[in-house]
Amino acid sequence: MAVEGIFVTVELEGDLGKRIHAHQLAFDPKMANYLPPHVTLIGSSGAGPIPAETPLVELKAKIGAVAASFAPMALQFGPPERFVQREIVSLPLDPHGPLRTLHERLTRCGLSFRQARYPFTPHCTINLYPTLTPVNLKRMLAIRESEAFLVHTLCVYHTKEPQKPRLLFKTALGEAVT
Repeated sequence: MAVEGIFVTVELEGDLGKRIHAHQLAFDPKMANYLPPHVTLIGSSGAGPIPAETPLVELKAKIGAVAASFAPMALQFGPPERFVQREIVSLPLDPHGPLRTLHERLTRCGLSFRQARYPFTPHCTINLYPTLTPVNLKRMLAIRESEAFLVHTLCVYHTKEPQKPRLLFKTALGEAVT
């Protein structure tokens, strides 16, 4: 089923982003070339995509207001996990605390959302498309990326599968909307 809508993500930068991208290239080159390594806040878990026809000015105003009211935060991945009964391995984040608060504020900002497919489970996907082999699963579950990283910018994308997502705008946490 093709997905279309507006997604809100946090992209991983610096050495951590480069290492995770290398893991993604090793295990799932198709996914690795779709978007930079990221954590999805709106679009797949907890809240479905924002309808694609939502005016850009409304997106900027409402998402920007939430971002402006929220301070940058340090996060840290846990050990990799395989989603239950799925061929997906990811690096999970704690679904509680400031990240959940940010997610919930976004869901209450006045925008419409399509139905979410899963409960809020923040993570960075390592592989999405290939069928897992026992060898690759073992290698992925051995990955450790436990350094803390700073979340300071939200990225807003229009996704229309199978096309590559298109960046609409970025908005910094803790900065006034312009």
